[in-house]
Amino acid sequence: MPDKPLPGRPWVWRAEFFGAFAGADVALVRAGWHLVHLVTPDLLGSPKAITKWEAFHTVLVKDHGLHPKPGLIGLSRGGLYCLSWAAAHPDKTLAVYLDNAVCDFKSWPGGALKKLGASKGSEAEWKKLLAAYDFESDAEAIEYKSNPVDNLAPIAKAKIPLLLVYGDKDTVVPHTENSERVYDRYKALGGPVERVVKPGQDHHPHGLKDVVPVVKFFATALGSRTDTNSTGFETLGAWRKLCIHKGLRPALGGMNRPVPV
Repeated sequence: MPDKPLPGRPWVWRAEFFGAFAGADVALVRAGWHLVHLVTPDLLGSPKAITKWEAFHTVLVKDHGLHPKPGLIGLSRGGLYCLSWAAAHPDKTLAVYLDNAVCDFKSWPGGALKKLGASKGSEAEWKKLLAAYDFESDAEAIEYKSNPVDNLAPIAKAKIPLLLVYGDKDTVVPHTENSERVYDRYKALGGPVERVVKPGQDHHPHGLKDVVPVVKFFATALGSRTDTNSTGFETLGAWRKLCIHKGLRPALGGMNRPVPV
């Protein structure tokens, strides 16, 4: 919870890996945004995950008075959750920030493992995907029509802003199959989209050294007049102090260890 919430009590929803690569998260909290995470492991943006998100959204909006349209933050596999939510509920989505995000589950966890993409893929995560979506076969997964990269039209029609941050040497979640493909398709659909490409960067580290563009992105979507020239995230100690103040254990994966995709 921010010390001084912005009018309307806006919030950003971190889809996965809460506490990792947290520079933008901290800056947003310090700028007046609430930060929210719901633990839905191994559901990979499936309808089962969205059902859980729907119940959680209702509680936060009706019981706690938060803004009806959260901003979404999708790192890595978190992109599947964010894009699936936005496509299902464009009326309940403010803006979407995707960071080296999985946007096509055929690319990952499918990849070369299933002869579906350039990444190595993951057998274990592919099995989780089949279970999460109740697919009975690989063929059924491949033919699925609501894979996020193929289901951008509802989001574009609602003119939901997208911010894509990605490395152009990502070997785990190849940008040509994910972020770049979303950028091209979303732009062709007339949706508002911007991107920050990190030359020579692989999947890790996520995020930006200067998180001001992320704060400004959400502030612009909200129509906020908040001063975004200062991120409010000057030192690593800011995140630790925030966690301790809220009774949480700091998890600073973005600063000293990678997180899984």
